[in-house]
Amino acid sequence: MSRLFLIRHGQASFLEQNYDKLSTMGETQSHLLGEYWGQRRVAFQRIYSGPRTRQMETARIVGEEYKKAGLPWPEAQILQEFDEYQGEWVMESSLDGLAGSNPQVRELQQDFLKAKSLQEKHKSFQKLFEAVIGKWVSGEIQVEDAEPWPEFCARVNRGLVQVCGGNGGKENIAIFSSGGPIGVALQRALELSPENTLKIAWMARNCSFSEFLFSGDRFTLSSFNELPHLDDSSLVTYR
Repeated sequence: MSRLFLIRHGQASFLEQNYDKLSTMGETQSHLLGEYWGQRRVAFQRIYSGPRTRQMETARIVGEEYKKAGLPWPEAQILQEFDEYQGEWVMESSLDGLAGSNPQVRELQQDFLKAKSLQEKHKSFQKLFEAVIGKWVSGEIQVEDAEPWPEFCARVNRGLVQVCGGNGGKENIAIFSSGGPIGVALQRALELSPENTLKIAWMARNCSFSEFLFSGDRFTLSSFNELPHLDDSSLVTYR
């Protein structure tokens, strides 16, 4: 059996003009993951990353820690299949219309706008995000120029088939991606509904890793949302 590790990127730059970069916290989380695996001499034969800056930077920083320890770290191959779904565009395109017609969304939007502390903003935004994206995934709303959810899932599955199909024997493979593709991998392993796939994707913590075992057509979940490298609870984040 080979092992596939799917890693969610470190914390990105929430509420900044450019979300798609690691925050200082995200960089710390990534360094700690690299240190943890390096100290345990976890060897990887192949490394992949989605195309987002936050995904590639997480892979790069983990690799830096390997190199410091004198351990091999394969060059990351960038695969578009492990890009995240277009959640930001869905929100931007549909929020105002939904807030005007849906009392629940309007109330959640007001809660976010009134939030003062960063913690309150994180919490209120997540509730608003879940409400809007949930309607999009269920087909209740359509968003022009956004890759539909079924096509997103099909894309990630193509990537998983490509990566696992290239298995040359017993290997450890790492893919640095985001919550959405992790959810799709869990859907593949556990036969989840679209709604439950989305829910479990939101549970993925920053810089956590989930482990899958695969051989031939077999693709099974071994562990989910692991954070043994973050032993300080203040380093555990979701957004």
